[in-house]
Amino acid sequence: MNFKDLAAQILMNKIQGANNSSDAASALESLTSGSKGFDLGEIVEKFQGSGGDLASKAKSWLGDGANESISATQVQDALGSDKIAAFAEKLGIDGNEAGDKLAQILPELIDKSSQSGNLLNSLGGKGGLLAGLASRFLRKSA
Repeated sequence: MNFKDLAAQILMNKIQGANNSSDAASALESLTSGSKGFDLGEIVEKFQGSGGDLASKAKSWLGDGANESISATQVQDALGSDKIAAFAEKLGIDGNEAGDKLAQILPELIDKSSQSGNLLNSLGGKGGLLAGLASRFLRKSA
């Protein structure tokens, strides 16, 4: 299972009605420029590039301490309303629900995909990190 597949599975577990892995993967890809598929690093850069409170929140997700929460409005501010709308459309949900769910999913996904303040480059390595991520996310959503 690659990282995009894992992220799509997490999304499907968190959003009722998102029951097609292809649609979930496509929705995730719509959050980024698309040239690299679903690029979590690009999402982190958008939060960091927003400065202030959003950059601080992204730093907390990357670090080893507690994660700061984020609102749907803050997700929209960082990613853009067009990206949230495209994400929502691909899943057949409204924009408000999409923002709320992304506010729940993104901090956790980024946190579990980082170590000591750095986003991991290869989630398939690192001693089975990908398998550990999958079991942690899937267990929490059950």
